[in-house]
Amino acid sequence: MMAEALVTYLHYLGFMVLFAALVAQHLLFVTEANPQQIKRLFILDGMYGGAAILVLLTGLGKVFWVGKPAIFYAQNGLFHAKVTLFVIVALLSIWPTLVFFKARRRSANLPPDTLMPLPAKIRLVQRIELLAVVLLPLLAVFMARA
Repeated sequence: MMAEALVTYLHYLGFMVLFAALVAQHLLFVTEANPQQIKRLFILDGMYGGAAILVLLTGLGKVFWVGKPAIFYAQNGLFHAKVTLFVIVALLSIWPTLVFFKARRRSANLPPDTLMPLPAKIRLVQRIELLAVVLLPLLAVFMARA
C-alpha cells in the first residue's frame, strides 16, 4: 500500500515537473538567443527529459508492480491512447532537444552578447507538446473511471 502511494506520488510529481519545465521553456524561448538564454533552455530541456523518464518509469511501476493488474491496462483503450500520446510527445521533443544541445555547444565560448538564431518552428512544436501533455491527465481520469 505504501509502495503504491509512493510510486503514484512520484508519477504525479514527475508529471508536474515535466509540465512546468515545458511551460518555462516555451515562455523563455526566443528565436535569437544569447549564450545565457541558450543555457537556460538547455537546462530546462534536461529537466523536461528527466521528468519524462521519471513519469515513464513510475508509470511502468504502476502497470507492472503496484497498480491494477496488468490485464486492466492491456485491455483499456484509454490507456493505449495515453501511452500513444506520451510517445508522440517524446518524439516531438527530440528535435528541440537536438537544437538546444547543438546551440549550447556552439555558444559555449561565445561572448555573452552574441545572438544565435534558433528555429521559430520550435515554438509550434512546444505548443503541440503542451496541448498533448494537457490531455494526458484527462485520459488518466477517464481511464480510472472505466
